[in-house]
Amino acid sequence: MTVSDRCGYGAVMQLTRVRIHPVKSFAGFDVPRATVLPWGLAGDRRWAVVDPDGASVTAREENALLGLAATPLADDALRLGAEHDAGSLLVAAPRDVAPVPVGHSRQGTALPAGEAADAWISARIGRPLRLVWQPDPTARPVKPDYGGRPGDSLTLADASPLLLASEASLALLNEFAAADAVERGEDAPPPLVMERFRPNLVVDGETAFAEETWARVRIGEVEFRVEGCCDRCVMTTVDPDTLVRGKEPIRTLARHRRREGKTWFGVRLVPVLDASAGDTVAVGDALHVLG
Repeated sequence: MTVSDRCGYGAVMQLTRVRIHPVKSFAGFDVPRATVLPWGLAGDRRWAVVDPDGASVTAREENALLGLAATPLADDALRLGAEHDAGSLLVAAPRDVAPVPVGHSRQGTALPAGEAADAWISARIGRPLRLVWQPDPTARPVKPDYGGRPGDSLTLADASPLLLASEASLALLNEFAAADAVERGEDAPPPLVMERFRPNLVVDGETAFAEETWARVRIGEVEFRVEGCCDRCVMTTVDPDTLVRGKEPIRTLARHRRREGKTWFGVRLVPVLDASAGDTVAVGDALHVLG
């Protein structure tokens, strides 16, 4: 079945949510609009957590990271914690410090945020941790395995500059989960929320998983290449509210969305922009399927 069969070249949908995650594995939050840069949304995943040896630490092993909040500020600064929380901490971008080795793929070093930030995170997670900042997002290439072309780069995100997910796809996934539970003689699980999948862009639409057939889209005035589906890991099984790990959505994805030994939900996007350009996407923007 072709794209035109499923959703039509030129088909129009709407952007319903825009989300950024200032620190990799911290909680994300919705914004009404965001600037699109060649390496992703402004303010998204330029900061990350590592252990004292520089190994990447994510919510895959430390679920509690998903419960921490951060807000990007002007000049690449960061607020750790909620804005009106007495325990929040302002962290300046550490531009004039020596880089430290880090274990993020294709990112050999990063800049350490300093002792105060390290202590803030360590106290909340209960083990020694460090906060680091990516000073140059143009230096980390998108892997060719993930559709990267010469000049494509990304922040400290896993695979691509942006991730897009569809409300229609999530609705069908929840239908699958409920039907599977009935088949097992169990109560239907609570509906999965989109936050589990940590997308940057969420769209509406009538056809579940139609996004997997797209090659190019335009959202507002910004064009994106669709560089493939996103394989999902155990991090999606952590409830973003309770921080408790369960079986969903991997159990349902493994039955209905498994191929090549992996489970899939959402698609990876690369902005088609001049290296110095930055346009915006906003909730309510139309999404046009270009091919």
